[in-house]
Amino acid sequence: MDNSFEGVPALITGLANTGYIASDGLAGTLYLAQALERPVLLEGDAGVGKTAIASAMARHLQRELVRIQCYEGLDSSAALYEWNYQRQLMAVRLREQSTNTPTELEAEIFSEAYLLKRPLLQAISADAPTVLLIDEIDRADDEFEAFLLEVLAEFQITIPEIGTIKAYHKPLVILTSNATRDLSDALRRRCLYHFVDYPSHEKELQILLKHVPQLPQELAGSIVSFVQKLRQQDLKKNPGVAETLDWAQALLHTKISGLESSLPQIEATLSCVLKTRTDREQANREWINMVLSL
Repeated sequence: MDNSFEGVPALITGLANTGYIASDGLAGTLYLAQALERPVLLEGDAGVGKTAIASAMARHLQRELVRIQCYEGLDSSAALYEWNYQRQLMAVRLREQSTNTPTELEAEIFSEAYLLKRPLLQAISADAPTVLLIDEIDRADDEFEAFLLEVLAEFQITIPEIGTIKAYHKPLVILTSNATRDLSDALRRRCLYHFVDYPSHEKELQILLKHVPQLPQELAGSIVSFVQKLRQQDLKKNPGVAETLDWAQALLHTKISGLESSLPQIEATLSCVLKTRTDREQANREWINMVLSL
């Protein structure tokens, strides 16, 4: 276990130093994942900061962050490795007149020098521990999820032409899911689990002041209150923490002192927090006044 892990309070402090304000529950799960060498599954709505957790852990641990962005149709070759066919072909042509036997030539062009390492192999074969982020695993197919289980069980990959590559340093694996589909029980069994919810008013205020320290305290509190009220509306897409930060920066540029007396500025900057046509079209001044008065 890394020397930087001296307990949950130390982890909370370390993450705060990177700009991420972690709850006790989240920090405890991350601490155990490191101690037990288990993957972590972070589940929650889009925009609650799941990906940011992996980035913060990488910065805190001073590790490289290796990321797999999942999507429908993602297969093992895109996540593991591919052969550099163009370079192999060039090598064959350059050695056409050489005295190498076909067996020797084959052994040369199917060596690590001609291997294109994709994120999984990159994380497993790294010379130092990494943080492996498998982002939005719920977007991948069941087949990729099953393949992933095999790799994460042993932290090794067999390449027929080379042999088995086993991790010298197990990566800290963080999987995220927006819960757009049910994940298998097998995957959930192998992971520690934490549900990442939208932050409380107090926590979101801490985050906002951490990232936008020039913001007056009273205005920051008003911004957080308004965004939290927005999340209680029937929106197609609730604003996440990133939208809160963007909106605060935008409002700073308008040089307002408070929300209640600044309807034109609010209306002009709501594109920072409302990200669908339906949500944006309903946000007239009457609707804004209604949200402010809640």
